[in-house]
Amino acid sequence: MNLKLRLTVMNFLQFFIWGAWLITIGAYWFQNKQWSGTSFGAIFSTMGISALFMPALMGVVADKWISAQKLYGLLHIGGALTLSYVPQVNDPHTMFWVMLITMICYMPTISLAIAVAYNALKRDGMDVVRDFPPIRVWGTVGFIAALWTTSLLKLETSPGQFYIAAVASLALGLYAFTLPPCPPTLGKDAGHRTLVDVLGLSSLRLFQNRNMAVFFVFAMLLGAALQLTNAYGDTFLHDFATVDAYKGTLAVRYPAIIMSISQISETLFILTIPFFLKRFGIKTVMTISMLAWFLRFGLFAYGNPGDGLWMIVASCIVYGMAFDFFNISGSLFVEQQADPRIRASAQGLFMLMTNGVGAVLGSSLSGWMIDKWFTDAAGAKDWHGIWSAFALYALAMAVLFVPLFKHRHDPHKVIPAHGAADVSNP
Repeated sequence: MNLKLRLTVMNFLQFFIWGAWLITIGAYWFQNKQWSGTSFGAIFSTMGISALFMPALMGVVADKWISAQKLYGLLHIGGALTLSYVPQVNDPHTMFWVMLITMICYMPTISLAIAVAYNALKRDGMDVVRDFPPIRVWGTVGFIAALWTTSLLKLETSPGQFYIAAVASLALGLYAFTLPPCPPTLGKDAGHRTLVDVLGLSSLRLFQNRNMAVFFVFAMLLGAALQLTNAYGDTFLHDFATVDAYKGTLAVRYPAIIMSISQISETLFILTIPFFLKRFGIKTVMTISMLAWFLRFGLFAYGNPGDGLWMIVASCIVYGMAFDFFNISGSLFVEQQADPRIRASAQGLFMLMTNGVGAVLGSSLSGWMIDKWFTDAAGAKDWHGIWSAFALYALAMAVLFVPLFKHRHDPHKVIPAHGAADVSNP
C-alpha cells in the first residue's frame, strides 16, 4: 500500500475514535444519565489531566524502549477495552476514573501518530512540511465521519457511540503493528542529553522570553475556550427538543450533523493559514481567532433551530477560523520561535498548555459556573446566559492580548527545514 495512503488511514481512524463520542457525550450525560454539570466538567477534565503527563511520558518510552508504532498500537487496544466498558458505568464517580484511563490511553497517541508519520515520510525522502498537512486533513474527515455515523444511527444519547469508538480503536490498534517502523533513538545520543532534555522540560526555557510566556498563557486560555464548545455544543442543540416549537427541526433531529459543519469549516480554513500568517503575522492571526471565538459563542447565544438556525450554522462556520487560527497557527509559530534542538518538546509544551492546563481549567470551571449560576432548581440550563458569558470571556482575551503580546511580524522569516537527523531508522 502507498505510504501516504497508509498514513491517511491511520489519521482517519485516529480522529474517528474521538469524533464518535467527544461532541455527543454531553447529550448522553445529561439526557441519558441526568448527572450534574459539575461532574460532567470533571469528565472533560480527564483529557487535560492526561495531557499534563502522558504525551511526555510515552515519548520517553518510545525514545528509549519501545518502537513508537508498537506503543501506539498497544495504547489504542487499551483504549478500546475501556471505551467498551463505559456503557456499563452507572455512577459519575466511576465514570470519571474510567474516562481518565481512556484518555490516558488516547491522548499520547496524538503525538505518537505525528512521530510515526514524520519518521516514515522522512525515511521515504519526502518533505514533512509539504506532505504531512494533506494527510492530517483526513483526521478531520474521520472526525466528521464519526459524528455523522453517531448521528445517523441515532446514537447521540445512547451508549452505542462508545461501542463504535471501541471498534475503531481496536482496528487502529491492530493496524498500527503494520505501520512503518519508528524504533527508539535515545540510545544513539543518550550521552549528549540531560535528564531535563529527556523529559522534554528544556522547552520551559521559552518562558524566559516575555513574548513567548504571554503567548503560552493565552494559548492556555484559548485551550479552555475549545473545551467549552466541545463539551456543550451538542447538548445545547439537544435541549431544544424540549421546546414544542422546535421539535422535529433538522438541528434537533441531527444535532451532531449540524455541529460537524464546524469540522468541515476547519478543513477549509487550514488552507488559508499560510496566507494569513505570512501577510499579517501571528499576533493578528491569534487576535482574529479570539474574535472568532467571541462570534462562535455569541451566535450560539442568540441562535435557535427555527428562524435562528442561520446563526447556529454561522457559528459552526466561524469555528473553523477560531480553532485553526490558534491551534495550527500557534503550532507553526512555536516551530518558528523554538531552537531546532527543542522543536519536539516545544510542541509538547504547546499541547500541554492548550490540551492540558487549558482543558482542565476550561472543563472544571465551566461545569462549576454553569451549575452555580446558569442552572435552575429543575435542572434546566440558561443557554443564552451560558453562551453570552463565554462570548464575553473570548472578547476579554482579545482586548488583553493586543497590548500584552508585543511580537513584531517578520514577513521574510520562514520555518526552519526539518533535517535528516530527525529520522529514526530500524
